[in-house]
Amino acid sequence: MWARVWGCRGSIAAPGPDTIRYGGNTSCLEVGLESGETLVLDAGTGMRALGASIDGARAEQPLHILLTHLHMDHVQGLGFFRPLFDGDGHVHLWGPTSPVQTLQERIAAYLSPPLFPVRLADIPARLTFHDAPEEPVRIGSATVRAAKVTHQGPTVGYRIEENGRSIAYIPDHEPSLGVRLEDQPPAWISGHDLAQGVDVLFHDAQYTDGEYPDHVGWGHSAIGHVVEFVRKADVGTLVLFHHDPYHTDADLEMLLTDARRHLGGDPDRICLASEGMKVSCDRDAVVVAPAAGVATG
Repeated sequence: MWARVWGCRGSIAAPGPDTIRYGGNTSCLEVGLESGETLVLDAGTGMRALGASIDGARAEQPLHILLTHLHMDHVQGLGFFRPLFDGDGHVHLWGPTSPVQTLQERIAAYLSPPLFPVRLADIPARLTFHDAPEEPVRIGSATVRAAKVTHQGPTVGYRIEENGRSIAYIPDHEPSLGVRLEDQPPAWISGHDLAQGVDVLFHDAQYTDGEYPDHVGWGHSAIGHVVEFVRKADVGTLVLFHHDPYHTDADLEMLLTDARRHLGGDPDRICLASEGMKVSCDRDAVVVAPAAGVATG
């Protein structure tokens, strides 16, 4: 099992010279399974390039898109995802439940005028909608499950397991809302069950500790909270994700230094997500291959 980052920026795309090393596209993570299936975690602007890369045998297999929530920075890429416009394609869309509307109805609100020129009903690919699975489901050679996490609106994170290895993806998360994580038992911490003992965790790291007091309740984490969450959950490798659109590459590198200071020990346990990076969960090890031009130290 491996994961490739196609977008790791939060809130709004932020392309430009100050974000070129880590990328400006919003959340999209590709996960490849041993059995050949492709999972797509979130549909931010990074999804456009991912869709353009899917061809040949991969294009003939069903795709699974797993949405954490329906904020625009996590669904904006759907209308530009080429496999949706392949009449022979089959795409499964998974997302959090709502007491008001079905997932299909909520997606249709975006894929329709005046927000988008093509209606969901006119998408050529065959679409199948699913509620995010709170009980484990089998997709190819992997087991996938979801759980609700603390964020604005219905939001979930995902855990994917294959051959004894595991990846968790919690890109928008405020586990410390109203509590001190240090004082909480694990069962009371949002997202803990998804992250417990996971080999690789992609997690929200939007704010510095100094920025967080001005953003309490916005649904995102300060770096100190992320590190304490990782410590509580006994995570193997942490990939800092959902970078603030106002953070430059230099800002992110200072944040990484701060995260490593908080955690201590092996600095290789923490890295910054960057567009193009690949994380492989082999049977024997986790291998992080950064994007070209991005240092790991």
